[in-house]
Amino acid sequence: MKAILVLALGCAVLARAQNTVPAAKVPAAPAAAPADRPPPDTHGVDMRTQAGPPGPRYSPPVPVDSKLPTFWLIGDSTVRNGSAGDGTNMNQWGWGAPLTFYFDPQKVNVVNRALGGTSARSFYGAQWKNMVDLIKPGDVVIMQFGTNDGNYPHGIGDEMGETTARGGKKEPSHTYGWYLRQLIDETKAKGATPIVCSLIPRKRWDDTGHIQRDHDTFAGWAEQVAKAENVGFIDLNELIARRLDALGKEKVDKIYVPNPTPEKPRGETVHPGWEGAVINAEVVVSGLKALGDRDPVAAWFSDRAKSVAPATP
Repeated sequence: MKAILVLALGCAVLARAQNTVPAAKVPAAPAAAPADRPPPDTHGVDMRTQAGPPGPRYSPPVPVDSKLPTFWLIGDSTVRNGSAGDGTNMNQWGWGAPLTFYFDPQKVNVVNRALGGTSARSFYGAQWKNMVDLIKPGDVVIMQFGTNDGNYPHGIGDEMGETTARGGKKEPSHTYGWYLRQLIDETKAKGATPIVCSLIPRKRWDDTGHIQRDHDTFAGWAEQVAKAENVGFIDLNELIARRLDALGKEKVDKIYVPNPTPEKPRGETVHPGWEGAVINAEVVVSGLKALGDRDPVAAWFSDRAKSVAPATP
């Protein structure tokens, strides 16, 4: 009887031992390689007009053909958006990218030196210094500022004030109009032709269902400076606002990106996507044509520009 009991206990111990032996590990399936990020849709834009060689930092574009005159674009993110200027910033685009379609690359270089976040003041103090010596006689410089120009003296006078720089440091500052005049005067000194644009409108509707204009501030000041300096002026603030008025709120909501959501019912109010940038670029061309005999770029237009009518006052 004792022998049987011992045998039974031995079998139980053996069974328990077998049950506690770790099961052989099945090799885990290799993790799926992350899908390659699709290249940005640049809509056929020659990206050499928007940025220099790709790299870890922003590289400004330069003229492709040194034998040709250059049409220089300067401004903020509504003219050229994102570090690469290729729509990778939430598919936001500045009008300087589709504008290239309206110019013949066999006749002119289009070089978009605009940079997001800049004001007339900051652009003049940094980016302008790095490009002004590249401007040649016969070139044209078109400028549009105002979107980021709210933190230093307003108006067009010669009075001095101050602005708060990064880190809270106070710095002396001129007015918005003063910086525009420097850009204009230094362009003329290079034998080139300056053109001033008013800032594009924000997506802000008034009580009558129209886009709000900025005639009493930056758009008006840009016009005053252009007239005083006797240079071409394109009132993009008014002309684009007319186009948006005609489209209506529902369609306009779709061309500023990101679009409205339940969490953010206003959506983006400053930056358009590709469709909005194309509309703005066409308005720029119509504004250039409206300059008439003072249009310095008429000889450089591509066939696509022929279908654009001059803007009406």
